[in-house]
Amino acid sequence: METPGSSESPAETKKLKGKTTRKPKGAAAAAQVLKQKSPAEFFADNKNIAGFDNPGKCLYTTVRELVENALDSAESIAELPVIEITIEEIEKRKFNSMIGLADHGRVDEELYDDFETEKAREKRLAKEARLQEIQAKNASIGKKAKAPVAAKSIKSREASYYRVSCKDNGRGMPHDDIPNMFGRVLSGTKYGLKQTRGKFGLGAKMALIWSKMSTGLPIEIRSSMKGQSYSSFCRLDIDINRNIPHIHVHNKQDNKEKWHGAEIYIVIEGNWTTYRSKILHYMRQMAVITPYAEFLFKFLSEVPEKIVTVKFARRTDIMPPAPLETKYHPSAVDLLLIKRLIAETSKPKLLQFLQHEFVNVGKPYAERLIGEMGPDFGPSMPVKSLTSQQIVRIHQLFRQAKFDDPSGDCLSPAGEYNLRLGIVKELHPDMVATYSGSAQVFEGHPFIVEAGISLGGKDVKQGLNIFRFANRIPLLFEQGADVVTRTAIKRINWNSYKINQAQDKIGVFVSIVSTKIPFKGTGKEYIGDDINEIASAVKTAIQQCCGQLKSKIVKRIQAREQQERKRSLSKYIPNATGAIYEILKDMSSSHASKKRRSEDKDAELLRQVSAKLVTEVTLREKLTQHVEQVDYEMALEYATQTGVTEEPRDDIYIQSLKTECKFTDFYSPVFVFRLIH
Repeated sequence: METPGSSESPAETKKLKGKTTRKPKGAAAAAQVLKQKSPAEFFADNKNIAGFDNPGKCLYTTVRELVENALDSAESIAELPVIEITIEEIEKRKFNSMIGLADHGRVDEELYDDFETEKAREKRLAKEARLQEIQAKNASIGKKAKAPVAAKSIKSREASYYRVSCKDNGRGMPHDDIPNMFGRVLSGTKYGLKQTRGKFGLGAKMALIWSKMSTGLPIEIRSSMKGQSYSSFCRLDIDINRNIPHIHVHNKQDNKEKWHGAEIYIVIEGNWTTYRSKILHYMRQMAVITPYAEFLFKFLSEVPEKIVTVKFARRTDIMPPAPLETKYHPSAVDLLLIKRLIAETSKPKLLQFLQHEFVNVGKPYAERLIGEMGPDFGPSMPVKSLTSQQIVRIHQLFRQAKFDDPSGDCLSPAGEYNLRLGIVKELHPDMVATYSGSAQVFEGHPFIVEAGISLGGKDVKQGLNIFRFANRIPLLFEQGADVVTRTAIKRINWNSYKINQAQDKIGVFVSIVSTKIPFKGTGKEYIGDDINEIASAVKTAIQQCCGQLKSKIVKRIQAREQQERKRSLSKYIPNATGAIYEILKDMSSSHASKKRRSEDKDAELLRQVSAKLVTEVTLREKLTQHVEQVDYEMALEYATQTGVTEEPRDDIYIQSLKTECKFTDFYSPVFVFRLIH
């Protein structure tokens, strides 16, 4: 009903009604609900951050995290690692049985993505028939052509499931800590300023989250610490929303075997077919950087042709020293860290706090720093009483003051011995050179770069084959943006070291260890090329190895030229012998006709030629002996110049000989000649 005096049209009335139904912006904002996510829920939604991009990458990352945890556990008690990794393929029928799901056949085929209509099937078969006809025609006329690509059949997106297990002989885990170590994201024992393989407290927890997302099955852990009379068994999954473990079974069992270590079982969705090479490549590189460890890798399947068993044997019992936890360098701290150190310190006074909580800050230097802070600061002032403004002043001074660089004593590089042994063990190269640099500093954190360069070898492709390691972890992805790759390709002039970058089989091994590896992302895939200190150290290490190889290559070239010289001389011995002998015969005939008597050596030689005491055969033998003698003397001189220097001898493991031993006379001229050639 219209009010008196209203002149609005029906259209305008409808338009006004539409406006009145809308809520003002303030009301809409007030209606929004504030939400928050637990760490587990965040990483479940963003699993690619931790390297769980797709089923195949998830399988690879799960193996990687379990292996690295096992190595850390064994090395923490100075135990030579023995690690067994098993991936068991689980068929759909078996998986359904594991989760208690009854098998159910298809009722409506058209619902499935691998369904093919009759028309599409006829079209596909006709195309395959045409391709076969073309192939047969080409074969009949002897025409060489590429085999036609078969028509692609529709593939099902049905998931593949795998049971991954990892067993080690490490420290083991305390019984009460097991649930939180696996069922609570961002919790772990590796936090702190120390060189470690893991750093973020994700690893096995992300594998458990992926298991819960893809299969719903819990993880199983069996663990026992050294000297314990019992072993712990725990079956659990994770409450994603609350980031707490959900325990199914947690009890103690008899440990009659006196075994120590951990054994983990987890069922996940994966893709072995596409990531098989990556997983095996990872295990091979891990064997290179840790030759003191023994790895046994198995892939089990109901199809016999798919079964894989690879053993990477131990080749040395010399382990790198364990890395030590260190203190923070003043130039590497921020305001939050200073406040946390103040809250956690046991030192009551400012002077003691500076000396105790930071490296390279002695008492005299700490007193100078306090004097520079201003009149409000004193050596005896309580550190807990510092105000926010005073903490800012300390931070500003830390950024401006000059401090000595931290030493690399807290780091644990692989060492040249282990690096060289790992390269030789896995690649069997013709030549190898290694170098270990001194400790350098990046943003207050010490780091050491080690490098090895190999030439030739087993299963090595032509060109540059780059192997990257960070805190003794192989890095397989994002290679193009990595500092090692860019340095090897763009900053090294291989030709100047007598190395052909395109044709030679070159292995480039670079290992970086530090209390803080500047990875790009939590996936720990690569180290950026934007850090000048690291890029310069990597370049220097590679150049040092190339310099060592150049001297070896030059000597090998000289030895090859010497061999060519001998081959050339030996080639012309018959012709030279015949020519010389003909001259001697003519001279002897002339000498006999003139009946000249002489006591000199030339006359004696001519008489021997006339009497057939010197023949073409004897001349050839003498020339051959001369060439052999000169070659032997040059070989001895070469071996003397290139003799190995005496180094400390370490015990290594060498496989036993299974065939009959054949002994060689190491002092014979033939052996010396073969040795240098």
